[in-house]
Amino acid sequence: MIEMIEMERHIRPEDKMRAVERMTFILLCVLIGEWVFPLIFGHQPWSFSLLVVVILIFGFSSHRALHESLAEIGLRLDNFLAAARLLATPMLLASVALLVIGYRTRSLGFPFNSMSIFQTRNLIWLFWWGLLQQYALQAIVNRQAQTLWGKGARSIIAVALMFALLHLPNLPLVLATFAGGLVWAYTYQKAPNLIALALSHCIMTLALIWAFSTHLLHNLRVGAGYFMTQL
Repeated sequence: MIEMIEMERHIRPEDKMRAVERMTFILLCVLIGEWVFPLIFGHQPWSFSLLVVVILIFGFSSHRALHESLAEIGLRLDNFLAAARLLATPMLLASVALLVIGYRTRSLGFPFNSMSIFQTRNLIWLFWWGLLQQYALQAIVNRQAQTLWGKGARSIIAVALMFALLHLPNLPLVLATFAGGLVWAYTYQKAPNLIALALSHCIMTLALIWAFSTHLLHNLRVGAGYFMTQL
């Protein structure tokens, strides 16, 4: 605890400014991908891949500048079980709540619109998509938020709020990602492991798809794509 306080005292104003710049860059990349690219290019895979490459190059350049190792950013296995234990209870409670709500509101989508999602290639895609999101959210945004506000409630809430707002105008996803963002940001600060977070992201996405119909989730579309998708 004393070491953490001493570390926070040595954070310079220019470090905080760079943290803001790094967070802003990531948020702008995602917003451009959500709101600008679909209007210009439609849903072209190459435009998505371009943004992923830009974010990865920027992220690893930042890690190098900050002398952050792969283990420090969460690409590790030694603390996988510690992270999994932190995730297990909230994931179980959230999954049960989602399924109960889905059953009571008669919006359960499984098996009518969810069978294809359980194909191996789709599950692999969900995992990698979760890993990419968790990398950007935790290894970049969360770490920079800690530079600004330290570890704890303020940075955790800030990360979750930013993650949720990136899912506008899909309100069900905004609510779900804010709740998930709180759990994931908290877990990352306690036991930074991107593999465990990616698996959690994948499982909770499946639970959400299973619990609610495609119509209510609007095909999981966000940004400009939300208005371009015909249900």
